[in-house]
Amino acid sequence: MSLKFRSAEIDELPRPRPFYEVFVYSPDMEGVHLRYGPVARGGLRWSDRLDDYRTEILGLVKAQAVKNAVIVPAGAKGGFVVRTPSSTGLECYRQFISGLLDVTDNRSDTAESVHPEDVVCWDGDDPYLVVAADKGTATFSDAANEVAREYGFWLGDAFASGGSVGYDHKKMGITAKGAWVSVTRHLDELGIDVGRDDFTVAGIGDMSGDVFGNAMLASTGIGLVAAFDHRNIFVDPTPARQPAWQERRRLFELPRSSWADYDRTLISAGGGVWSRESKSIPVSSQMRTALGLDPSVTTLTPPEMIRAILAAPVDLLFNGGVGTYVKCSAEPHTAAGDKANDNVRLDANGLRARAVAEGGNLGMTPLARIEFGRAGGKVNTDALDNSAGVDCSDHEVNIKILLDSLPADRRLDPARRSEVLAALTDDVSELVLANNRAQNRVLGDARWNAHRMVDVHTRMVNDLVDKRGLDCELEALPNVDGFVELSEAGIGLTSPELATLLAHAKLDLKAELEDSDVFSDGYFSARLAAYFPAALRTVAPVAEHPLRQEILATEIVNDIFARGGLTYAHRLREETGAGPADVVRAFVITSEVFGLAELWSDIAAAKLPPATEYELVVEARRLLDRASRWFLAHRRQPLSVDAEIDSFRDDVRTQSGAVGDWLRGAEGLAMEASRRRYDEAGVETSIARRIADGLYRFSLLDIVDVAGEVGHDVAEVAPLYFALSDHLGVDRWLIKVSALPRGERWHTLARLALRDDLYRSVRLLTRDVLSSSEPGDSPDSRILLWEKANRARIERARRTLGEVDATSTHDLASLSVAANALRACEYLLTTGG
Repeated sequence: MSLKFRSAEIDELPRPRPFYEVFVYSPDMEGVHLRYGPVARGGLRWSDRLDDYRTEILGLVKAQAVKNAVIVPAGAKGGFVVRTPSSTGLECYRQFISGLLDVTDNRSDTAESVHPEDVVCWDGDDPYLVVAADKGTATFSDAANEVAREYGFWLGDAFASGGSVGYDHKKMGITAKGAWVSVTRHLDELGIDVGRDDFTVAGIGDMSGDVFGNAMLASTGIGLVAAFDHRNIFVDPTPARQPAWQERRRLFELPRSSWADYDRTLISAGGGVWSRESKSIPVSSQMRTALGLDPSVTTLTPPEMIRAILAAPVDLLFNGGVGTYVKCSAEPHTAAGDKANDNVRLDANGLRARAVAEGGNLGMTPLARIEFGRAGGKVNTDALDNSAGVDCSDHEVNIKILLDSLPADRRLDPARRSEVLAALTDDVSELVLANNRAQNRVLGDARWNAHRMVDVHTRMVNDLVDKRGLDCELEALPNVDGFVELSEAGIGLTSPELATLLAHAKLDLKAELEDSDVFSDGYFSARLAAYFPAALRTVAPVAEHPLRQEILATEIVNDIFARGGLTYAHRLREETGAGPADVVRAFVITSEVFGLAELWSDIAAAKLPPATEYELVVEARRLLDRASRWFLAHRRQPLSVDAEIDSFRDDVRTQSGAVGDWLRGAEGLAMEASRRRYDEAGVETSIARRIADGLYRFSLLDIVDVAGEVGHDVAEVAPLYFALSDHLGVDRWLIKVSALPRGERWHTLARLALRDDLYRSVRLLTRDVLSSSEPGDSPDSRILLWEKANRARIERARRTLGEVDATSTHDLASLSVAANALRACEYLLTTGG
């Protein structure tokens, strides 16, 4: 029996309420599948929680929904329990799959939905159902695809990723590699290079596991001092790096291995392996040192030893297991929803690791992560750390959908199809890990800048509450009063809170783009192709993918947050009134015109210290912000992506290298000082220059536009523009405006209006000085001629500017007077003096 519910409309259900829920029952098993959207994916697990498996799945799907912010489908999760001892897990899994397909639409060759026979349907068209392996079902994907074939389900073996014709996550090590990206970022911020330095680790898991096993082979610098799983406890107080790595490798390759198989002769003095069934474990002096135990401790029970491992003073605590082992000190154990581990669970304030990485799900409660982060610990969320697995599966599914959508006469035979998929493995892995690196970079600079952006984060959360019904308590985000407290204390959100906000901001923008026509420009065809491995593009026409719209929405949103940062889209909408499609257009045009994707790539490749990298990225975003607003304010709307790129890209990129030569006086000195400072910080010269002159290159938009209006070459207009800017001291006033606090929204908008007034004055002056002078005149002679004609009023404006400049502090009022004085110079020309 299968029952399908629109859970979001059932008030009696506990939060969070999924979009759809399917309950499947038979005498042998029962199960539930929860999903957050019509296009959703996630794993199906064989649960051992007979009495509360829905609670387990609900907790997992909440994390999955956030994790899926980086991929096309929304989050989903399913689980089943075996009710009769005579039934096998595989038999019950097949029944569960059948029950789900019984209430799922199929899709015809003409892409029309076909309702299942003999089923009462009240849910409209709903043909997208994909599943993945999970706890207890790692080897069941082929069985799921076999059931799907029996039903004639349109997705074929794309229904369950990771089968025999698919990507083996353990062989690829993809989930562990993604989590290791987070490890690398955390430890890099602590001054540890995981590829070069030795560092200490405590772990949850064993070497037979996909995530833990692959992670513990990620670096020979790992010093695994202790670990535990559901069977054994392992302690190696002073591990010999290379021999220990080799032994972990042997266990990883040994089928069904456990810590009990570890070669005892390779364990350092005072260590060993013990069963969790032992009555007690002797504690050596070496163990006391490694685990930071009191000298009086000589024995521990297994639960006590596990708590000691969780509290070990190591560089990294890596969770690659199953269970919730850390809670907030203010929470009861029931908040973890994992009664089996109540006797070993640790409070977050007892953690002494410098960083925590979560290759497994739900290792810490959300509030525990925040408490640890607030105390200075490095931690993200499980959803962000282990997203690579679901990202890999999504690429597999979308590649298979593309291959299987080819016309019958062009469709690959099974052997050739398998060859193509296998040949793409490394490319898929790199595409997935690029997402992990991008998410960690944006989260890193968000952490670095969090205290300065708390007011913007407040408005983002409030907006998500109003638009999407975001539940701050459920998502462990501050409410209004909580944000006030942060602002008054001069601190920002922690990394776990920022990761949660990042995910919901992505999901929000992606949802708003689902039905948009923004992706019709030619640029987006090339961007769609970049989602797939390059080799695939010669095999199948990616532009005809059935999920073209959904893939593009996901990829463009990922681009926006990777380059624009956590707040770009929100601020641009807030500052300009732009809709989601307008944000996409402005972002893409600006990125292409100024080559920002290449700049970001160069910064990432430079392997700079994190603080230096974050400073460069935040500074570079000022160009993205200002240019995006310029395109929305000065060009015909809605923007044509292809036309605007054609109009500006060549001139801007050609002339960018000359901007430094055109700058004069204080502006030239300021740019050169910035470039030298970056050089001294070890920044490669090309990057240093592009960052230092970024806000001056922004003016090329006005320069190119004015050149077109008056029919002059850009190379003639630009020197005059920058000469006027220096002559009037505009850069000095722009710096003063930027120094004003962001404050609440209207204060921010007032700052922007002042800045726009200053740029507008230089633009109009440039145009009119050009029009009133002779071709070929030098910038200085043109300015001199203009000053002679308007000397009296210019002197009055200069006196006003001098009085404002002499004040000890500047606020909106005084800077508004300065901007008005510069507008008066512009007014001279527009009225003829």
